[in-house]
Amino acid sequence: MDGTDTAVSSRPESTQQTPVQRRGLAGACVAHAVHDGYTDQLYVLLPIWQAEFGLSYTGLAVVRALYFGPMGGLQVPADRATRWLDPRTALALATCVAAGGYLLMALPAGFATLCVGLVLAGIGSSVQHPRASLLVTQAYGSAARGPLGVYNFAGDLGKAAFPAAVALLLTLLPWRPVVGLMAGVGLAVAVALLALIPRQLGQPAAGPARADVSEGSPVGFGLLLAIGALDTAVRTGYLLFLPFMLQARGGGAASIGLGLALLFIGGALGKAACGWLGQRLGVAWSVIVTEAATALLIATTIVLPLTGMLIALPILGIVLNGTSSVLYGTVPELAPKGDVGRAFALFYTGGVGAGGLAPIAYGAIADHAGQTFAIIAAALTAMAIMPLVLALRWQLPR
Repeated sequence: MDGTDTAVSSRPESTQQTPVQRRGLAGACVAHAVHDGYTDQLYVLLPIWQAEFGLSYTGLAVVRALYFGPMGGLQVPADRATRWLDPRTALALATCVAAGGYLLMALPAGFATLCVGLVLAGIGSSVQHPRASLLVTQAYGSAARGPLGVYNFAGDLGKAAFPAAVALLLTLLPWRPVVGLMAGVGLAVAVALLALIPRQLGQPAAGPARADVSEGSPVGFGLLLAIGALDTAVRTGYLLFLPFMLQARGGGAASIGLGLALLFIGGALGKAACGWLGQRLGVAWSVIVTEAATALLIATTIVLPLTGMLIALPILGIVLNGTSSVLYGTVPELAPKGDVGRAFALFYTGGVGAGGLAPIAYGAIADHAGQTFAIIAAALTAMAIMPLVLALRWQLPR
């Protein structure tokens, strides 16, 4: 099954899910949860590795990049390399590779082996986003926007569950056995994906008969990519300063942890809810509403006391993260030449790049003009998305 054979606009929208669709969505959600969990559990392990291997903060950043670099930078090549496989096989194989990387990290073979394992795990996780997104799109066709929001939400569940599980296990076991156990989870999930995901998700056309496949819009997709990158920049920029904002209002470690948890809980709900919102309200109006609310709430948290901030953070999380589901569900509609797998890979690459660069840029603003000005700059970035959304509106399929 070729990665480009996705007749997004040719299949009628249906509110009734078939068993094949439900199994495809479930498999994509499980894969997303595992791979996002694999990504975020590293944050629990980094301090341990810093102490054990005597790493400086710069060295620790390099170690982190050994995973995040391949994971983010290889999305497009990974999509191209696996397009001769159907999404079911590609996801199972990618999960095996990622789990193999963690298994390599668990071996008592020194720092070099740890580094090789990180690179291998990053390569495995680079496949998940484009292939799982393609799987959902193939299963649901033109009705994929809402299910893609659910898929997006599943990643947040993995981000919450895996770091928590690793943190708990580390109170009972050394880090290498813990990493080995998480590798075992990945291998078990890889086998489960083969059983869960149907071999055939639909009847995509091939060859000359693909005339009904949406050719997308290169201009529209470029605008969508820019909007997605700016949206990620707002989110990662605000997260950079949130702990310091809570601390400045008298919050201790518990309050900072609670504030982050409340924001992430709201974000998970936003990813699930806003995907369906985009399907009903429309892309342009949904993004305008969520970005305007994001800018307003970010500015509001600058002046709120600690209690007020904690109350506002779940609401902010809904709109701060929810926009991504609306944008994500639009990728199949605008994919250039109907190549949905490559479009998702490009979209995620743009997001990962913005997520890496934006905190550096906002941090530089804070160093020179102060934290408050940098937070306002993040709010203004959200507002800067508005004209791009209005331009995107004319590129969307009627």
